Amino acid sequence: MITATYRVSFQTYPADRFVILGPSGCGKSTLLKGIAGYMHPVEGHMRLKGNVIRDPGPDRCMVFQEFDQLLPWKTVMGNITFALLNGGKCKSQDDAKEIAHEYIRKVKLERFEDTYPHMLSGGMKQRVAIARAMSMEPDILLMDEPFAALDALTRRQMQEELLQLWDDTRFTVIFVTHSIEEAVIIGSRILIMSPHPGQVKAELNAHLHTHDDVGGEDFMALQNRIHGMIFADRVLEEETQPQHV
Repeated sequence: MITATYRVSFQTYPADRFVILGPSGCGKSTLLKGIAGYMHPVEGHMRLKGNVIRDPGPDRCMVFQEFDQLLPWKTVMGNITFALLNGGKCKSQDDAKEIAHEYIRKVKLERFEDTYPHMLSGGMKQRVAIARAMSMEPDILLMDEPFAALDALTRRQMQEELLQLWDDTRFTVIFVTHSIEEAVIIGSRILIMSPHPGQVKAELNAHLHTHDDVGGEDFMALQNRIHGMIFADRVLEEETQPQHV
């Protein structure tokens, strides 16, 4: 049996921007899938409001990295109303459309309500996925490297829009990334994972930095501190590998 993580423990709080950061293969996505209810831990428990998480539920909505997470046969509006109606948030089409309109406006896609996913850019598809998840008003929004496949300019724009959305509604988000800069920008708290099997290396306060802080003294100090922690683990891992002559 392959162990993705080993005795990882952490807590999140209302309105947290909690980032899980670590190298590839340290179990970041596995933890997120466990919180979502898609996977069950071999030992220990994951709890939400004191209740053990056993299955997926509308109180935990997930945004994936892939652009194909939308229903291709439904429009932007249809993707969101489908989730609202089938997730039990709304009982009527009119109520679902009213909520969908609100979140489509929040992600600045008003002109694309009747557009199908294949007609949207990658960044626009991710906006729809975020709007669909947030329209459910979950207790926790789970984001698994949602901007990793975007170009640098679009990625920055999406980061800024996510922070604007957070300022507007102060939702709780658990955000997975392997980018140190993104972690410092997105996170209010950052959980640093060691290499496989993933364990908690440290938990740091990110002090709510923004893009305007990039390159600044405080920002760089935190970024360098995190880099040193992750890089030290990688060096140790390489040194302990068997040497073949």
